[in-house]
Amino acid sequence: MITGATKNKVDDIWQRMWEGGITNPLEVISQLTYLMFMKSLDDKELEAEQMAQLTGIPAEKLSFPQTPEGQELRWHNFKNEPAEQMFSTVGQRVFPFLKTLHTGNAFAESMEDASFGFNKPKTLERAVSGIDDLLTNFVKDQDDLGDLYEYMLSKLNTAGANGQFRTPKHIRDMMVGLLDPKPGQMIGDPACGTAGFLISAAEWIRKTYGDTMSAEDWNLFEGEQFTGFDTDQTMVRISAMNMLLHGVENPDIRNQDSLSRLNTIRGRFDCILANPPFTGSLDVEDIDDSLKAIVQTKQTELLFVALFLRMLKLGGRCACIVPNGVLFRSNSKAYRELRRELVEHQRLEAIIYMPSGVFKPYSGVSTAVLVFTKTDAPNSTDRVWLYNMEHDGFTLDDKRDEDPTHNDIPDILARWKNLDGESARERTEQSFFVTREDIAAQDYDFSFNKYVKVEYEKKEYPPTSQLMAELRELNAKFVNGLNELDAMLAKDGE
Repeated sequence: MITGATKNKVDDIWQRMWEGGITNPLEVISQLTYLMFMKSLDDKELEAEQMAQLTGIPAEKLSFPQTPEGQELRWHNFKNEPAEQMFSTVGQRVFPFLKTLHTGNAFAESMEDASFGFNKPKTLERAVSGIDDLLTNFVKDQDDLGDLYEYMLSKLNTAGANGQFRTPKHIRDMMVGLLDPKPGQMIGDPACGTAGFLISAAEWIRKTYGDTMSAEDWNLFEGEQFTGFDTDQTMVRISAMNMLLHGVENPDIRNQDSLSRLNTIRGRFDCILANPPFTGSLDVEDIDDSLKAIVQTKQTELLFVALFLRMLKLGGRCACIVPNGVLFRSNSKAYRELRRELVEHQRLEAIIYMPSGVFKPYSGVSTAVLVFTKTDAPNSTDRVWLYNMEHDGFTLDDKRDEDPTHNDIPDILARWKNLDGESARERTEQSFFVTREDIAAQDYDFSFNKYVKVEYEKKEYPPTSQLMAELRELNAKFVNGLNELDAMLAKDGE
């Protein structure tokens, strides 16, 4: 957990970048990410050299050329140069070098079209000094490094034009807890953004199963176990760095439109965790036939759910966020057919209804989490667990301040682990089961209010004659008050 002092350091670097003319939060993150990679690359090389000195065995696979010119490209050398010279070294030599570097990790592979965004030597000097101080004096271990980058990413406070925005970590962690991903399972997010879901899954596996994982499990964990796609190459680089800083060196992170025909993945994943874009539609010609076979629509919010089904193995499970319109819209046949598909031909396990403030300040849209298993078999859904989340541990306004006294997430996860205990819950409570037949009877409408039972409290009122008497008494007091006021005004006028 990073401290307030560390956050202040990050804020100071951010301010220096802003003062230097780099004001787009995404561009700030990108440029700081490049600097962090430069330092981490040099740090690894220094470790390898130190180990070679201790063992007498020459270091292998060094990144920097073993020439005077090559060594000038290393962080510990250029960081001490005057501002103008550093600007020339980093912009004209180090940055182009990084774009040709292939070290076997996903971030290096994503650098090909990266752009050097510093336009003032002093801004670069301050950023290099700040990052060096931060990573040398304030970051103690891998967890700190990951938390630091997460804090940087929290400053991305604007939603993308296509409806994308970061999913809060506590919501990601809740969804991972619902799926319980395990060592050896293939985990994907076809709309990965900053790779938050993949990181939450990796942290869950490391914390829950790390002590029992085999060497084969760890080899898979360090790369191929995690797959993410995003349509924005900048986000791909940020995702790759985020995974690297969280101990996953070579995930499969790609710049790809998951809904396009170029995505041919079928039946690969054991777990899919995602918060896909809520808005937009595709041209019919661009939609793969395999998705049309599940749902006939151009709406991305429906196509992504269909895509999850296609990419899951039989028995694979998904926890995804959908806007509330997916739950109840009836003016489009596609919405109903997708809901029917989940109930009648897959195994819909749970719907967690979230309050509308969860994604503020990005958006006030109401959302829900769907949890389902791919079965491709009729009558797989027996019953579905519904939970009406009212609080998530933060205020539901734009400030989103911590509010630990109002948090349903621990209750959600505790009940999820003991679903048999939910069988006796009444439909007047915050969570309960509904059957497949119940949902079919409501024409596959997933709205919570379709199933909750509202109890009306009977209240006894006094007889009408008593109420009328009380009204007359009040009226008399009112008339008397007016008469007294008239008398006072008349006396003042004499």
